[in-house]
Amino acid sequence: MRTLLTGLLALALWPAAAHAQAELDQRIDKGQAIVRDRAVLASGHVDIGPRFVDGRWTLLVHDDAAKADPDGTSVWRPTEQTVLQVRDEAILRIPDDPAYAFLRGKPGTDVHVVPQTQNPDVVWVGWNTQDPEVMETIDRGVTMTMTGVQGPGELIVYLQSGDFAEPDVLWDSAAKPAPVWVDVNTHTHANWVFSKPGVYLVRVRIDAELVDGRTVSDTRVLRFAVGSRTSTDEAFAAAWTTRDAPRKTTTAAPSEEPSGFPLGVLLAVAAAALAAGFALMVARGRGAKRRARA
Repeated sequence: MRTLLTGLLALALWPAAAHAQAELDQRIDKGQAIVRDRAVLASGHVDIGPRFVDGRWTLLVHDDAAKADPDGTSVWRPTEQTVLQVRDEAILRIPDDPAYAFLRGKPGTDVHVVPQTQNPDVVWVGWNTQDPEVMETIDRGVTMTMTGVQGPGELIVYLQSGDFAEPDVLWDSAAKPAPVWVDVNTHTHANWVFSKPGVYLVRVRIDAELVDGRTVSDTRVLRFAVGSRTSTDEAFAAAWTTRDAPRKTTTAAPSEEPSGFPLGVLLAVAAAALAAGFALMVARGRGAKRRARA
């Protein structure tokens, strides 16, 4: 039975993996506008990444609206003016598989997942180092570090390759900050797993050495409203209140709608989802690798 399920899962994942590789190929035009109006991004392609703003190294949100709409305009947005809304379409269940023990949840527990491969009903969050000025200026790449999380639960960010390899945990809100090396001209997406609904503030630092020998660093707070009932206004209003230990912020009210795998996913992968639901999030993490700092 396990062999059969694995075979079904492989068939289901082949198209997804190919699609994900194509989706990661992108080019960012020079001088894209920075829009400072408030924005709630609940679907579509979004990256975080560095730019130089008035000569200052700055971590921003890249809202790639043009990817979904040829008439749309892709722009950059300040993190403090942007909420990433993770609606209940993102709910998946923790699989009964030792490979996912790092999630620390009971098998069958509902969690919200921003997936590594795009789900059109869920905001698709990744990162890039593809701004033209950044590519000309940095020496080899950047280091990204999740330095803290405030929220009602835990956040774990991990990669999984398309060859059924073990998950590679990049960041864990319950662990010490871990630096992740990102090569220049890289575009990567990962799985973002939120254990409970509510408002999360995720503090990220991005460091780089420049070709002229200087070093630059910027720390920003990403705002997530996890769960369809979580207020985006409260996500905008939430303030970072601690340096190290996470503290709780607003928790969403329980959803009245059925949870678990969305019906469309169940129909698409059928029995394969029972064996390894989280293996659905498979894509190439081109250029992303871990670098241990001395």
